Amino acid sequence: MTDTLLIALFAFLGAAAAGLLGAFALRLTRHRPLAVSLSIVAAVAVTAMLAGTLAVAWAMFLSPHDLTVVTTVVAMAAVVSLVTAMLLGRWVAARSRELTLAARSFGDGGTFAPPEAPATAELAALTRELAATSAKLDSSRARERALETSRRELVAWISHDLRTPLAGLRAMSEALEDGVAADSPRYLRQIRTEVERMNDMVGDLFELSRIHAGSLALTPTRVSVYDLVGDALAGADPLAREHGVRLVGGRIEEVPVEVDGKEMSRVLGNLLINAIRRTPADGTVAVAAHRAPEGVVLSVTDGCGGIPEEDLPRVFDTGWRGSHARTPPAGAGLGLAIVRGIVEAHAGRAEVRNVTGGCCFEVTLPTA
Repeated sequence: MTDTLLIALFAFLGAAAAGLLGAFALRLTRHRPLAVSLSIVAAVAVTAMLAGTLAVAWAMFLSPHDLTVVTTVVAMAAVVSLVTAMLLGRWVAARSRELTLAARSFGDGGTFAPPEAPATAELAALTRELAATSAKLDSSRARERALETSRRELVAWISHDLRTPLAGLRAMSEALEDGVAADSPRYLRQIRTEVERMNDMVGDLFELSRIHAGSLALTPTRVSVYDLVGDALAGADPLAREHGVRLVGGRIEEVPVEVDGKEMSRVLGNLLINAIRRTPADGTVAVAAHRAPEGVVLSVTDGCGGIPEEDLPRVFDTGWRGSHARTPPAGAGLGLAIVRGIVEAHAGRAEVRNVTGGCCFEVTLPTA
């Protein structure tokens, strides 16, 4: 028993000395390639075995021949281990370089293309994460390009829509100033109309800026969807009569919601105004509200003839107004962007889909 303990002690001391030297070597080479670290680990394993074996052999006073045999066997094992470690290190380093080059490509604005060569489980997991990150970056770049396009369109349309009434106001004011206006009261009424139109546009811009800045202050109260829709229909009825459009609101459930009544009235008003202007004369705009598993769903269905499928994702973008043929004479493409901003501020969502003869805008709100 004593001999066994002494053998274990000598083996441990020899292996521990090799292990300490290996740890020191790993610390010195921690910034070196992985192949170097793998070689050191393999060398430590073999050296620890060799040191323990030699310590025990010397303690047991083996013959020189037996000591040479043991040393030769351990040395051959060390050579094979080191060669294997170096080959493994080179293979892992090569896979790592390929992954680095692939990551650099999508970091420079490209798309991540994972290396085709097989890799370790850790490198494979890292490859999957980089692929997922690349997909998210592509989506972010697409959204950024879409937002930039929307901003440019908004600036162009706002400039055009403001320049037109300003030119009219200038001409009418000059006519009044020069005393050549044949019908002064009509000119004054037209000036007031143009000023109100410009005031609405500036108000929409201010509302949208508050939404984008996150400073839209809501005052939620418990109200009935039936009352919200009823007030919105009453407010939009004169415009519907002017355009010869029939408003229908027969499927309205009395469902309570916790919303800011003023802001939600603006949402419904914008949707109804948009639907009325897109619907031809003698058409119908239908409003409905019902309870669904995901919340309370408000829908406004018009008779615009539908929206091209490629334009559906952009309907709620700032400045989007569709094709020139469907662009109304008023508005700057802010109404639906305001709708989405207010609805999302209420933790809801706004969607649009094509239906037979037109499209359906749906607003989903959490139940009270």
